[in-house]
Amino acid sequence: MARVAVIGGSISGLGTALMLGRRGHTVTLFEQDARQAEEDLDRDFFHWNRPRVPQAGHPHSLLAPVRAVLRAEAPDVYTDVLARGAREYHEFDWFGEHPPHRAGDEDLVTLRTRRIVLEAALTAAVRREPTIEVRRGRRVHALTLREGRPARVTGVQVGAETHRADLVVDASGRRSPVPAWLIAAGCRPPVVDSHRTGIAYLCRWYRLRSDGPRDPGRVRTGSAAPFALAGVFPSDNDTFAVSLVVSTGDPTRGALADPAVFEAVARRFPATAAWLDLAPEPHSAVLAMAGLDNRWTALADDDGPVVTGLVSAGDSLIHTNPTFGHGAALGLRTAQHLATHADRIAADPMSYHTWTTKALRPWFDTQVTTDRNNGQRLADGSPPADRRTAALAACAFDDPVVMRARAQVRHLLRLPDDAYGTDEVDRHVTAWLAAHPDFTPKHDGPTREQWDALIPR
Repeated sequence: MARVAVIGGSISGLGTALMLGRRGHTVTLFEQDARQAEEDLDRDFFHWNRPRVPQAGHPHSLLAPVRAVLRAEAPDVYTDVLARGAREYHEFDWFGEHPPHRAGDEDLVTLRTRRIVLEAALTAAVRREPTIEVRRGRRVHALTLREGRPARVTGVQVGAETHRADLVVDASGRRSPVPAWLIAAGCRPPVVDSHRTGIAYLCRWYRLRSDGPRDPGRVRTGSAAPFALAGVFPSDNDTFAVSLVVSTGDPTRGALADPAVFEAVARRFPATAAWLDLAPEPHSAVLAMAGLDNRWTALADDDGPVVTGLVSAGDSLIHTNPTFGHGAALGLRTAQHLATHADRIAADPMSYHTWTTKALRPWFDTQVTTDRNNGQRLADGSPPADRRTAALAACAFDDPVVMRARAQVRHLLRLPDDAYGTDEVDRHVTAWLAAHPDFTPKHDGPTREQWDALIPR
């Protein structure tokens, strides 16, 4: 059994610590924020200032790997997440009646909840685990290393204390200081692959009224204009978020911070209008995020590991545009792998680097390509995709076979080429196009003129 130090107490850090501790490893988790997710979800969610976790207040969709990992590794946590208000939504619920079951269909489930619900359940479980010590309000400010080729990390520095560990896990997020520490210590630099997305997104939270309408009907959760995307995120305890995505260069972006402008614009998209028509109570200001990038940070290069005794997890390893909700899913999938192979990884991390490249890197590369295309389209107002590609997206909401492929991609279960590139999907898209001869790609959101008319001059 290994002594493990985990830097960072967000979802990836908590999940890694919990799974390691339940396998008998001795774990110390260091989190510089003295506060933790507690029992008052609304207070923690709406009033906890978390500048190091800017995405915490934005909407999340917890994809299939979150559910699968929790049910396998921590079923008590999964039960707690549901008890705190999270709701399961199966992708086939769109059809009302599910198609005949195929292997894997059981995994096509989104957990509709705010991030704080999962954090609270993980925090409670970690607190109960006797093999885990949590040190909140304690900032790790350096690594301790033993000379070698490569050098070996032997622990962390916290104030005047040196904490020894057989393995250190960097789960400190997308602003991790660890790469800079390694370079300062004379190690070869980590390999960083970073791509700006060129998009910004804004959201506002609402709660359904207890005495008001509660069902928006059979409406999609996303809509699009040539220059903007809109989406709704149904969540826990009658909350939901409305989100708008625009190019960082959009001249109207700043005006959307005004709640009245934000809501007026959101009402021009069918997906979000249906939910706003339920007359919900606003529960937040308009929250904005920009400066988004997709970044891969590898602690190994062509010559092997740049250091041993240290691995990265969560956003410290792979950070993707939060709009698609990959962070928690890939973070917990990584935590499960780390916990399963901790002793081997502590002795030689190369197998871990090989696994991340095989299991996670393809999703990073896919996200980079998707965001490059979306960023360009939003910036120049490009028309929708070609007819067949647009049909692939449209017919998913009529055809369970195509919806299954769409869901497998969305839930990080199959890469797009694998899911969509089958003869069966091709046949179903072809048949759908034959049944819809007048289909042409188009947007369901406002025109630029309609959008601009809502922006104060």
